[in-house]
Amino acid sequence: MTLKSALQDLRESTLAAVSGLLAKLAYLGSLRTGEGGYRHWGLSMVHGEESSQRALKTAHTEVLSTVLRTPIAELAEDLRESSRDSDKSEEAYVEGMRAQFGELLPSAQDRASARHLNSVLVALSSLKKNQKRATPSTS
Repeated sequence: MTLKSALQDLRESTLAAVSGLLAKLAYLGSLRTGEGGYRHWGLSMVHGEESSQRALKTAHTEVLSTVLRTPIAELAEDLRESSRDSDKSEEAYVEGMRAQFGELLPSAQDRASARHLNSVLVALSSLKKNQKRATPSTS
C-alpha cells in the first residue's frame, strides 16, 4: 500500500524527472490512448487504473493550463530546456508538438484551450524560424 496519492506520485516522481514545461506537456500527450484515456503501466500497477486515469488527466490539465498562462518569452526559454534532452532542434521540437497537437489536449471538447495552444505553438515556431534567419552563419 502506498502513502502517496496517484497524482502526488505522478508529480513528484514521473513529472519531476521531465525537464521543461513543454516537455511535460508532450510527455503527458504521449500517454494518451486513441480512446481518450491514458496508459501508464507503472502508475496503474501501483495505484489502480481508475486513480491512475484521474491523476493523469488532472496533471495533463494542470500542465496545459500552466503553458497557456506562461508568457511567450518564458516559453521560448522553456523550449530550449524541453528540447535539450531530445535529439531535435528547438524548431523541430515545436514542430513535433504541432504534429501531435490532438494528443496535447486533455479534452478535445475544450475548443478555447485548443485555439490558444495552437496560437502558442505557432508563435513559438515563428520565433524559432525568425531567430534562425536572423542569426548570421558562422561558417
